[in-house]
This record gives sequence, C-alpha cells and structure tokens, in this order.
Amino acid sequence: MDILVVGGHGKIALRLLRLLAARGHHARGLIRKPEQAAELQTVGAVPVLGDLEAEPSLETHVKGADAVVFAAGAGPGSGPERKQTVDLGGAVKLTDAAVALGVRRYLMISSIGADRARSATGAMRPYLQAKAEADRYLMASGLDYTILRPGMLTDDPGTGRVRLSTELGGRAPVPRDDVAAVLAEMVEAPNTIGVVAELFTGDTPVPEAVRALEPPGPR
Repeated sequence: MDILVVGGHGKIALRLLRLLAARGHHARGLIRKPEQAAELQTVGAVPVLGDLEAEPSLETHVKGADAVVFAAGAGPGSGPERKQTVDLGGAVKLTDAAVALGVRRYLMISSIGADRARSATGAMRPYLQAKAEADRYLMASGLDYTILRPGMLTDDPGTGRVRLSTELGGRAPVPRDDVAAVLAEMVEAPNTIGVVAELFTGDTPVPEAVRALEPPGPR
C-alpha cells in the first residue's frame, strides 16, 4: 500500500513510518522542513515536502495514496490559534483531500478526552476542542476511518502489549512505540473501520488487541 503520514517528522510518525516500510508498504511522510528529510530516509520512508498550514489543499500530496494517517499536532507550548490551524485545520484538509481523490482509508491520531472536551480546563481545552471537532468532521465524511485516542504518551520502550477499548473515558499512559505498532496493524485491519478506540498499556499483544476490536453496525 501507498500510505501517506501527515506530520511525518513527529515522534509517533517516525516510528510508524519505520514499521510501515518494514512491512513492505510505500511509506511517505509529509514534512515542512527540507532538513527533516534525511531522518525519514533513515527509517525507510519517502519524504514529501509540503506545508500543512499554508497550503490550501493537500491533494497534490495525497494523490496516489491508498491510505492516509493524520499524525500532526501543534505541540506543547503552541497557542489556541495553532491548535485550530494544525490539529483541526490540518485534519480537515487531509479529510477533504481524501474525499476529493477517493482515498477511502483514513487513520486519525486523536487524544483521550476528546469526547469530553467541554469539561476540559486551561491549555488542554482548546487542544481537546480542536481534536473533537476534527474527529467529528472525519466521522461525517463517509470515509473508512479509524480514530485512535492514546493515553498519556511516553518515550518508554514499547512492551508490545496494550489495552484497546471502545468504551471511552479511560486514563493511563502508553509508549509511543506501542501507539505506532497499533496503527501499523490497524491500517491493514478492516474490522477497525468506523472504530473510535482508546489505547493504553495493557496485557494483550498488539495484533490480538487489534483483531479483537469489533466494527460498529452499518453507518
């Protein structure tokens, strides 16, 4: 498969691109800075230069893809404005491009708490509101989406064992390694289409946890 990961230089994205390339996929990562290209090439991915915020459309980059992954984020320390242009606006642009080009498969890295954004306070509120709106936009698009909401992200080594739940409201940590491993499994798993799931460290091997997810009824 040709898989485009938007936010290709991010911590989860680089891990995911490495896994996708190792599985034989044509893994492409959308990056903003030319100096980031070498790091993508090191993990076996193809760098794609583009500006998620400045470009009015992502169709040029999405063209030829079989699936897309939204892994971009404004990051800690960014203000509410960039949460709107990156976490929301970027996800919407990717959704629109996928719809326009008939690229059905879309995986979204969201966040725990996006289902209860209105109750958030402080700096988390605009972030979770942006994530929640991006999720709703994708769910209404008609695409074959999967929305993954990881818990608190850590750089601890992955364990390969996780807890995936479609019952929302949990709170626990999860290594970025394991988030990437779950996404790499999900992109090839039809049973995850239409699923919104939270992800934490757990006891179930990643492939088994992904296979155990049950798709929702007809949409």
